[in-house]
Amino acid sequence: MKKTFEVMGGKFDITVVSLDEELGYIYIQEALIEVQRIEKLISSWDDASETSLINKNAGIKPVKVSWELYKLIERSIQISEITNGAFDITYTALEDIWKFDGSMHSMPSNTEVKAVADRVGYKNIVLNSKDQTVFLNKKDMRISFGGIGKGFAADKAKALLVSKEVKAGIINIGGDITTWGTKTTGDKWLIGIVNPESKGLVSSWLPILESSVATSGGDADYMIVNDKKYTHVLNPKTGYPATGIISVSVFAKSAELSDALATSIFVMGLNSGIALINQLGDTEVIIVDENNKMHKSNGIILN
Repeated sequence: MKKTFEVMGGKFDITVVSLDEELGYIYIQEALIEVQRIEKLISSWDDASETSLINKNAGIKPVKVSWELYKLIERSIQISEITNGAFDITYTALEDIWKFDGSMHSMPSNTEVKAVADRVGYKNIVLNSKDQTVFLNKKDMRISFGGIGKGFAADKAKALLVSKEVKAGIINIGGDITTWGTKTTGDKWLIGIVNPESKGLVSSWLPILESSVATSGGDADYMIVNDKKYTHVLNPKTGYPATGIISVSVFAKSAELSDALATSIFVMGLNSGIALINQLGDTEVIIVDENNKMHKSNGIILN
């Protein structure tokens, strides 16, 4: 059974393998409720969310949060550490000066970028595990989970269904995909890899068995200034859009890690990104550079 819903500003496709159609529909509804719960927890648009409370109290006081959100922030900081700051949930302040909705036709000044970039930096997130609090120690700092939240939600929905003994399924939240089990035929779930040199056609199929894939691409939102295209993925270290890459697909055990690493590698660039993935276990990457050339990590074998 397959259903599509609108959540987290995009599409949520879910397929479950169930012998009983009515039961399958109940499982799908439960997964949807779980994703909506996560969205409410991590949304920086929802004034009542824990994330918004953290942001409102930036530079003022620590905020006590649920263990679930606390651990997500802790894992986000760990990814910032291993990517040398290419991944950073405090990038949000940069969105005050960069707009990728077609309304922006000139670059912000260096002064504007610098002023906002001063409020970015994961090292300014202070965690206190004893009190379970989060404190942003600079005024007007903000966090958001644009680079990890959909993967986190996909993992949570999968975990819920696995706990209910749903044998197999696929969850796809805005391009962050996680799978478990196999099709009813016993065949593996497959993902099509588009080779840009073959005019956008699927050139190979990769099995995703009990694992996840996330793609970060510059196609979704971008701006064009002086005939140059700038992607919506911002480099938290420079305050400017990331350059050199068109898309990154990361394969990992969890959708959360796939999501965060795809964002990170977009910022890190081709060579650093592949070098990082080749050092990590159970993780692979396919990168398309700005010249439409495809690159891959050591463990990816395309037919």
